Amino acid sequence: MPQVNRVAMLSLHTSPLEQPGSGDAGGMNVYVRSVALQMAKMGVEVDIFTRASSPDQPPAVEITPGAVVRHIPAGPRRQVAKELLPGFIEELSEGIRDAARRLPHRGRYDVLHSHYWVSGVAGLTLSRELETPLVHTMHTMARVKNLQLQPGDRPEPDVRIQGEQDIVDSAARLIANTTTEALELVSWYGARQSAIDVVAPGVDLDVFSPAGRALAKPLHGVRRDEFHVVFAGRIQRMKGPQVLVEAAARLRASRPDIPLRVSILGAPSGSEVLDLEEAVRSAGLQGIVHLHPPVAAGGLAGWFRSADLVAVPSYSESFGLVALEAQACGTPVIAADVGGLPKAVSSGRTGVLVQGHDPARWAAELEALYDHASWRSDLGRSAAVHARSFGWQRTAMLTVQGYAQAADEFSAHAVHN
Repeated sequence: MPQVNRVAMLSLHTSPLEQPGSGDAGGMNVYVRSVALQMAKMGVEVDIFTRASSPDQPPAVEITPGAVVRHIPAGPRRQVAKELLPGFIEELSEGIRDAARRLPHRGRYDVLHSHYWVSGVAGLTLSRELETPLVHTMHTMARVKNLQLQPGDRPEPDVRIQGEQDIVDSAARLIANTTTEALELVSWYGARQSAIDVVAPGVDLDVFSPAGRALAKPLHGVRRDEFHVVFAGRIQRMKGPQVLVEAAARLRASRPDIPLRVSILGAPSGSEVLDLEEAVRSAGLQGIVHLHPPVAAGGLAGWFRSADLVAVPSYSESFGLVALEAQACGTPVIAADVGGLPKAVSSGRTGVLVQGHDPARWAAELEALYDHASWRSDLGRSAAVHARSFGWQRTAMLTVQGYAQAADEFSAHAVHN
């Protein structure tokens, strides 16, 4: 296998420098940044290309020696809805190509690694122009998301479906977060199973740990006797915070004796309007459900440690980093049984997986977890142990192995042609 020394990552619709939980930033931002940091420690140089979204962004930001985020001008220098980004793909591709060729290595990368479909479509062009193999991670897939649409949701557009199909057909290799995602790539896009590497995301175990749980509640303004449930993520229907609010309303009505407190950390995403403040008022949950802005990783770990449960009621998740980070803090998770969450959460051992999104069912599960405090404590202890097997170092190592195979196959194909 060839040595991998230099990689270009494409994260065009959102920057790894942005705050997860705001705008279009989420688990993918954490993924790209964390993998790049670990690769740099391994001696692999990483350039992360992303769209310039602010007039005061410098051309390049070094996040650690050997890993640099490079801002490429394309379209307006402001945040734009990701639905508009396909119109900038050609400009982004040209900008990345020109920027890469101005660097000392003149755009000579061992591998291109694109994240999300917009980056993948640009990556197909760059792969041809730079004569470099493309490895792609979907993170989410249009055909899978369209199966989970809720009333009022817009289906993912045909341009995205076709873009993802082109990526699957032409990329050297694909990286899936779970075996479930790998099977979806095969079933819905006709991917070759032999071209897929299954590599689970990781968690920063230095930041997310159980240390300090005893003091976490009072530090976050939570009484020790309160049953504290935390949600962290983008405020959009696909992430399901409205399910948690409705479940809290039902639980409050049926069990007013439970000292319930719900903390929701996040910000609205894209063009979707989900008015949680109105939902809280309508349900009469003022003083019970508290809305907070997203916070950086260190602060998020503190919120997780202050929680008796972390709720992940998503309708679609390729993996569910929030669930893993919460468990690393010794907090059990109640999550929807969708996508990669069954991989992140060991149901009955580190948390509970809920079938469907019926608020009544979620309220019943929350009630059972409140009533069985000793079981909840056992889940939390097992959760911390479970999360320790998901370090970012392992993710980076396995990803680089996939890069080496892609480079080897690409070289062999070039020789034969």
